[in-house]
Amino acid sequence: MAIINDYKLETIKGESAGLSEYRGKVLLIVNTASKCGLTPQYEGLQALYDQYKEQGLEILGFPSNQFAGQEPGTSSDIEGFCQLNYGVSFPLFSKTDVNGENAHPLFNQLTSEAPFQGFDSSASGQRFAGMFTPEQLQSNDVKWNFTKFLVGRNGEIVARFEPNVLPQDIAGEIEKQL
Repeated sequence: MAIINDYKLETIKGESAGLSEYRGKVLLIVNTASKCGLTPQYEGLQALYDQYKEQGLEILGFPSNQFAGQEPGTSSDIEGFCQLNYGVSFPLFSKTDVNGENAHPLFNQLTSEAPFQGFDSSASGQRFAGMFTPEQLQSNDVKWNFTKFLVGRNGEIVARFEPNVLPQDIAGEIEKQL
């Protein structure tokens, strides 16, 4: 798979950043939302961050309002919510489109290099699959909040995990990259 480019990013505080700041780290890139049934995954993401940060893991959260308007707040609202409710200390970025003509180039590369492989056969996976038309299931678009992309230390996209896959369930895959 291709190596992640040095994309320009904007932090949740409105500051300029670049993906190159994370060179040599294992990255878990996640599109997030504060008003989603999956929002409690912030807790699991923070637990992964706490457990593996010293070994080189960075979790990068990208709030997106593209799924049922479940991230309506300002950057300040989002940051406060994440810190107050989940103690989030991993980097958060400004609201980002992950699909469509205004999708950030990072997400265009992620979805191109780690295409949608379907939902797993678990009950939660099948519930998710039932939310989409067959045409939607054929695209590589991010399907919902809390889709996760794992990037190895060398910048190669290693895996894609759909929203129904809980953060704790990918710890083994993260460990392989560390």
